[in-house]
Amino acid sequence: MQTPNHTTVLLARFDDLLGAGLRGLLDRESSVEVIAADVEPGRLSVLMRGHRPDVAVIALESFGELAEVRTLAAQHPRTHLVLIAESPTPAISAQLLAFGASACLGRDTQARDILTAIHLASRGLQVIPSGSAEPWAGGARVATQLLTRRETDVLPLLSRGLSNAQIALALGMGIETVRTHARHIYRKLGVASRRELSAAATPAPAPAPAPARLDEWTGRSRAAQARRRNGRARR
Repeated sequence: MQTPNHTTVLLARFDDLLGAGLRGLLDRESSVEVIAADVEPGRLSVLMRGHRPDVAVIALESFGELAEVRTLAAQHPRTHLVLIAESPTPAISAQLLAFGASACLGRDTQARDILTAIHLASRGLQVIPSGSAEPWAGGARVATQLLTRRETDVLPLLSRGLSNAQIALALGMGIETVRTHARHIYRKLGVASRRELSAAATPAPAPAPAPARLDEWTGRSRAAQARRRNGRARR
């Protein structure tokens, strides 16, 4: 039975030792219960519907498009999404918050900050890494410049490069209204143009991952694991 200040967490699959590090971290936290772990992307929605966790911790790479975050958040409003990404930019983080995520953290985020984000998310708060808004505890920050509901409707169309006229037609609003929404979106996401917004919405291929600080919970680094794999391949 869930007790006060007790947070239930679903932990998605990660393709490296970060998943093991996260599981070890959460298992050591008495106020957190992991009710599902190593969940494949295709089963996220099913298990979120069945278990109704307070928080789901998911690798951003699990989504084919950023807009899928909005779909998952809308389908499961009871569950708050904490996303882990390779060095997320402020624009990417703000866009994901607008789509309904509670937090977007880099893979090098310290363990205590992961826990802070999970606990804040479980209380319905949105947090982002340092770089935007006002500071909060442990390097996390509470988001202030969030997009309005109508701006979140305009954002994906802007990201796809549609013209103001095309967006106005698709959403049933005036062109001047679209221009106003676009200006607000650019300001809040820290971009200067539609082209820059489109580039920010398309994450570059992830580089070879560096050892994450959470690997201290497993006693091994991803670099050491890679060396072992290379050694086996040469044999």
